[in-house]
Amino acid sequence: MSPGFRRSAVRAALVASLLTVGLVSASASQAATLPTLSVTITKTSIAVAGVPQSGAVNVVTSAAAGLKEPSPALFLLKPGVSAESFYAFLATNKITADPNSSDKYGSIVFDTEGSGEVQTILAPGQYVAVNGEGEKSSKWTHTSFEVTEAAAPVALPAAAATEKSIEFAFRGPLVLHDGELVRFENGGYLVHMDLAFAVKSKKDARKALKGLATGHEKGLEKLAAGPPANFAGPLSPGAFQQETITAKPGYYVQVCFMPTQDGRPHTLLGMERIIRIVK
Repeated sequence: MSPGFRRSAVRAALVASLLTVGLVSASASQAATLPTLSVTITKTSIAVAGVPQSGAVNVVTSAAAGLKEPSPALFLLKPGVSAESFYAFLATNKITADPNSSDKYGSIVFDTEGSGEVQTILAPGQYVAVNGEGEKSSKWTHTSFEVTEAAAPVALPAAAATEKSIEFAFRGPLVLHDGELVRFENGGYLVHMDLAFAVKSKKDARKALKGLATGHEKGLEKLAAGPPANFAGPLSPGAFQQETITAKPGYYVQVCFMPTQDGRPHTLLGMERIIRIVK
């Protein structure tokens, strides 16, 4: 459900021109010990298979060729909320304008892009899986499934570092290491995302930071030096997911482009900073 939430002009330019999958992915050695939940996306459907049980899980997403911005996400419905009522809400397209409007139906507990592997913890309950591709949620493919309570839930591997999104900033280390398992968590009260785009130098990172913080985004896509990292798409408060960093070392600008109720992206409120990825 990610692209529909990213309303910023620089986001559109960066993602449209540079988006590729594979910058971050789950470590095969660590993921091998977890139950696997498979999410498969085609142009006309999304399907969930594997082990839908509570506890730690390795979510393996697979997107068919030809999709522009496949964005698999998992939505945990509140008790008593039916999948049909959530589908009716998606048909209104309100969630793309303000994802926080979905909180009366449940919470976004997982959100990524394309094909890959990401670790998280699933609570027992009724879920809806969606492919949030495009600006109109009425056109998102979706399916429902149930996560049953495991007799002995598997524990999530401990992360080497934790990055938190709050109102309105990022908290956590400014240096991430290639090959380490990192947890990306929404520690705030609003829906947040955690993206980072590569730049050629610290100087360019500062230029991008200034442009984002002041709303002068024109031309910022020229500073990008490779595919962006989708650490976590829009997540509800308390949700998290973790991946092993496999990105090219260098400088990145970490951002949240979620819109406020008056339409301003969170980058205008302080959710932008420079981080480094090193070997």
